[in-house]
Amino acid sequence: MEHQQIIFSNDIPGSLETVLKGLDFNKVVIITDVNAHQFAFPKIADSPVMKGIPCIVIKSGDTCKTIETATTVWKQLEAEGATRRTVVINMGGGVVTDLGGFAASVFKRGLRFINVPTTLLGAVDAAIGGKTGVNFNGLKNEIGVFNEACAVVVSTLFFDTLPPTELKSGYAEMLKHGLLSDRSYFANLLNHEILTDDREQLLGLLERSVIIKRDIVAADPHEQGLRRALNLGHTAGHAFESLAMKRMEPVPHGYAVAWGLVVELILSHMIYKFPSDILHMVAAFVRDNYGTFAITCDDYDTLIALMRHDKKSIGGEINCSLLADIGNVKLGTVVSSDDIKAALDIYRDLLQ
Repeated sequence: MEHQQIIFSNDIPGSLETVLKGLDFNKVVIITDVNAHQFAFPKIADSPVMKGIPCIVIKSGDTCKTIETATTVWKQLEAEGATRRTVVINMGGGVVTDLGGFAASVFKRGLRFINVPTTLLGAVDAAIGGKTGVNFNGLKNEIGVFNEACAVVVSTLFFDTLPPTELKSGYAEMLKHGLLSDRSYFANLLNHEILTDDREQLLGLLERSVIIKRDIVAADPHEQGLRRALNLGHTAGHAFESLAMKRMEPVPHGYAVAWGLVVELILSHMIYKFPSDILHMVAAFVRDNYGTFAITCDDYDTLIALMRHDKKSIGGEINCSLLADIGNVKLGTVVSSDDIKAALDIYRDLLQ
């Protein structure tokens, strides 16, 4: 599989113009959300390449990542006269690139799309690698397809429009990539001040993180093997996220991943003797930057049930990607309910 075209540049209009010149198209449509349209889009709206491109603006937030929202996008694509030669630009965070990519992928059996992530989380996670989808029936990303964007334009141009929670949310995915790579990059991530104004330093860390993900995806585009390493922190993280949605108190995706990393590193220590000093370093970093997701013993059965619903689970068994050490991933580890309950006990001790 060829590498997805990823452009690292703060000249977003110039990058889009270059990509579009290489495509045979009759029309361009932008899909964005209320927040990105208000805060990010004005930074490039006056450039010649953006002039006259219609915008489909959806509501912001993960609770809007639904089939109903996708239906409104399809109706507006119809109204704009979109054909199979139309190119969609998804400009926003992970909700926009997930939903916009899905809507484009199935409309008229597939429109090409370009992702322009406006959040750190979108840049490092959702916009890269071809996963698209919507939430369904209370479950995260339950409906979707694998389909890569023609190109992704990664930049730090929009990050000054983000609240601190959004920057921290994206940084959790970078932390995961650090755990999957090597001790040097991981140490650089732990030593970086997330909310610093040093965008050049962040762009360097971000580029390394994106390349780690890109190379894993290129080796396993449809998640048959190695790509499952990218699920580190997500089995527990998605359960936390789904429980928060059930409580009607949604949490940022990256925060849920950060808490999920702690749980799954505890499991990694229990099962594969993952170094306890690194586990404690990660737990301290997560506690200091993300706080905790408050749970009690009464939540354990609900969390375990949610993990069984996870797409990585097979035959009702809970399946996790764990680590024996930084960079030493153990795919497809079946974890018992008792082990999860023990890990949740330790999670509460470390973070609460």
